[in-house]
Amino acid sequence: QVQLVESGGGLVQAGGSLRLSCAASGGTFSSYVMGWFRQAPGKEREFVAIISRSGGVTYYADSVKGRFTISKDNAKNTVHLQMNSLKPEDPAVYYCAASERPWTLALLTTSSTFGSWGQGTQVTVSS
Repeated sequence: QVQLVESGGGLVQAGGSLRLSCAASGGTFSSYVMGWFRQAPGKEREFVAIISRSGGVTYYADSVKGRFTISKDNAKNTVHLQMNSLKPEDPAVYYCAASERPWTLALLTTSSTFGSWGQGTQVTVSS
């Protein structure tokens, strides 16, 4: 099973940018669909973005579309989430996740489809 470690979270002003990274080890990285989810205090974990095994296909939650970009580097076993134009509603713990399930949007936008998770990285946005 793949192990995941996120980094890159922090405090940023509204309108600013952050780039999250997720380093994978212990598995065949190119065989995983990768996703980012987030969880704010008192709320359920929610889908942010996913990327296909090859990195060629992506899908985003409406709330981040046009602001966030997910990318995957199979040679370096990493996935990134570039977050631009951060808003006061974006603060949360952001989690990287890996799934071996087929590319099916109805499944891959659900956290239970992902079998491997990182420990999370905190993103805070000041207004």
